[in-house]
Amino acid sequence: MDEKVKTQQNLPSPVGAVLVIGGGVGGIQAALDLANSGFKVYVVEEESAIGGKMAQLDKTFPTNDCSMCIISPKLVEVGRHLNIEVLSYAEVVRLEGEPGNFSVQIKQKPRFIELDRCTGCGDCAKVCPVEVPNAFDENLSRRKAAYKRYPQAIPNAFAIEKRGISPCKANCPAGIHVQGYIALIKQKKFKEALNLIRKNNPLPSICGRVCTHPCETACSRSKVDDPIAIMHLKRFVSDWEYSQKELEVPRVETKREERVAIIGAGPAGLSAAYYLALEGYSVTIFESSSEPGGMLYWGIPEY
Repeated sequence: MDEKVKTQQNLPSPVGAVLVIGGGVGGIQAALDLANSGFKVYVVEEESAIGGKMAQLDKTFPTNDCSMCIISPKLVEVGRHLNIEVLSYAEVVRLEGEPGNFSVQIKQKPRFIELDRCTGCGDCAKVCPVEVPNAFDENLSRRKAAYKRYPQAIPNAFAIEKRGISPCKANCPAGIHVQGYIALIKQKKFKEALNLIRKNNPLPSICGRVCTHPCETACSRSKVDDPIAIMHLKRFVSDWEYSQKELEVPRVETKREERVAIIGAGPAGLSAAYYLALEGYSVTIFESSSEPGGMLYWGIPEY
């Protein structure tokens, strides 16, 4: 008994901040009660928005009331409350200390959309070419990779779901965003697909013909039937560009005074010159052969 009393007497004074783990209806109500009592409250939620399972339900048991009609006013109050800060896309990694003096380490995943600048307009989802199963609807429907968990979500902002680096991109020597440009080709956005390829590879028409395509070897689709014809899709979209009346020349926003000399007009030299020119540098390429291209020109047969 004496030991228990001594332990209680040695406890530090409580601090004026509270961490609520989980943004379901229970966590939301706890956060509101604490915030209205004067505490600064941090709500940690692993999803992109709070609401939990109740936000997914149509009716509540046993009263059969509208689920969103109950939780929606609470969501609005949390979003407006000055004492509540929502940490979405986050999870608790470590918790140590004692009552009144805890130290918490929180890991927060990137949303890839700036939370303080997003207005929730949904324009990003309209142009997003990637569709994935909608976990909010228990995978019964599909949604865009750029998404808001549900219409009344708090925070009222979109997020982009990324599951790390895809096997095809990881195995591409140039690190091209393969899934992205294939999704754009599927949407018939050929110009955008080419622009995405050229962020990492300025010679898509050549690589669409002679690349050893290690991306296809690592393609996850091969576990089901055959890998996606990634190289041929790159060739297709490059040939589409040549079929247009005019080739678009990239615009250079700023001109720099510095000049750069590149020795060798092989694929590496041409690529370096291309990206330097986009940055505004004046580039001169010196090549000992009569034609630029290096092994691309001299080593690849015409057929």
